[in-house]
Amino acid sequence: MKKIEHLGIAVADLKKSNELFKKLLGKEHYKEEAVEGEGVKTSFFQVGDTKIELLEASREDSPIAKFISKKSEGIHHIAFDVQDIYAEIERLKSEGFEILNEVPKEGADNKLVVFLHPRSTNGVLVELCQER
Repeated sequence: MKKIEHLGIAVADLKKSNELFKKLLGKEHYKEEAVEGEGVKTSFFQVGDTKIELLEASREDSPIAKFISKKSEGIHHIAFDVQDIYAEIERLKSEGFEILNEVPKEGADNKLVVFLHPRSTNGVLVELCQER
C-alpha cells in the first residue's frame, strides 16, 4: 500500500456538508461525481496528499443510506492507494481478510475499488483504490 488515498465521510446533505468542509478546510471542493452503481453522490476535497470524500446517498437502498440510518453521519471508510489492486486482493485473501467484491469495480475519482469487510478489519470498512 502506497498511502492513505482518502477518508470517506457519510453525509445526509452534500450541499450543506460542502459548505461546512469549505469553512473547515478553507478551500472549495474540487470535484463532485455520481457513482450510480453504488447509489451515491460524492464530493472531494484535497488536503495535502490525502483527500476527504463526502458521500451522500442518491437512493434509499444504497450502502450510504443504510450506514446513515444505522450509525448517523460520520466516517464511513478509509481508502488506501495501491499499485496493483489484483495483487493486493490475492495477498489480503491469503492473509485471511474477507473481500467484499473480489472483482474491482469502477469508483469515483477515476479509481478501481475493492472493499474489505469490517468484520475482518476491526470494524473499519477498508477500500483499496487503484488509478484507472
